[in-house]
Amino acid sequence: MKYELETKGIRVEVEPDFLEEQSEPYEDHYVWAYTVRIDNNSDRVVQLRSRRWRITNAKGQTEEITGEGVVGEQPTLRPGEAFEYTSGAPLTTPSGFMVGAYGLETPEGEAFEIEIPAFSLDSPHDIQRLH
Repeated sequence: MKYELETKGIRVEVEPDFLEEQSEPYEDHYVWAYTVRIDNNSDRVVQLRSRRWRITNAKGQTEEITGEGVVGEQPTLRPGEAFEYTSGAPLTTPSGFMVGAYGLETPEGEAFEIEIPAFSLDSPHDIQRLH
């Protein structure tokens, strides 16, 4: 499933994928990859300077992650350009979710944030309960 959101003309699309081969359910270790595509649909040049993630597991435990750029890069996107990368997230529970924001900057020095859509981390090991 793909999740997408557009903020200030910058579209962020995320597609998570559970990695069964890297997960160890009997050791409470579950791993997901997520592919992010950032499309600059605005009329200005922007550079991705920072990221901020909030990762929440099925027990409601939250971890905040911040840092410069993404996957070691701080890409510059001209109008109409896109950047795509894949990263990963481990959890100690069979499900959870992530949400966040990217810090962008224009060549003129204007800094602003764009939202990363909340997305679900689901595995086949999660026990579904009907209420």
